[in-house]
Amino acid sequence: MIVAIDGPSGTGKSSTSRAVAAKLGLSYLDTGAQYRAITWWMLTNGIDVNDAAGVADAAGKPVIVSGSDPAAPTITVDAVDASGPIRTQEVTAAVSAVSAVPEVRARLVELQRTAAAEALAGIVVEGRDIGTTVLPDATLKIFLTASEEARAARRTAELKGKEAQDLAATRAAMAKRDAADSGRKTSPLAKADDAVEVDTSELTLDQVIECVVTLVEEKRIKA
Repeated sequence: MIVAIDGPSGTGKSSTSRAVAAKLGLSYLDTGAQYRAITWWMLTNGIDVNDAAGVADAAGKPVIVSGSDPAAPTITVDAVDASGPIRTQEVTAAVSAVSAVPEVRARLVELQRTAAAEALAGIVVEGRDIGTTVLPDATLKIFLTASEEARAARRTAELKGKEAQDLAATRAAMAKRDAADSGRKTSPLAKADDAVEVDTSELTLDQVIECVVTLVEEKRIKA
């Protein structure tokens, strides 16, 4: 059972994916964290994230390891816990540029496919191109959406107490990233033709989780 959950930030992707994996006894992989991890490594090592050639040359250097326990997912870079550093605004602002580099995507897609192949009980994989590129043969593909207002409000609430910013700034930053992710040449953010779209704008997190769990169980019955 491979469940691919795609969609832009602020749709509840991570919380939903982790909860669904935990409820169904599946492994979990946050591919966005991997792109953030390699971006953090680039920034830490003085690589100009806007220099595509430089990023490409360095793409194979960091050792990135993702823990697959949905109750306590981990991510390390060269054996260093990067779960905190990868969530800074500096990384958020740079991740689209790094993730657009084909060599970066090729490196991480390989890691992601390996993780899916090794998850014997099944896995929930979240990202932006899972159903279209990484795992096009996934058992179930789900594309989460939400209004710009709902997404910005959720993201602002998530940042509160960490790196708080106002709603307008959050919305502008998300719109900029959406445009970059959807417009890149390699594996853009897109809904797979056979994905089930779930609009989370007016739903609570529990309702979204229940909806996805139901979809997975229905797929299991049909299989």
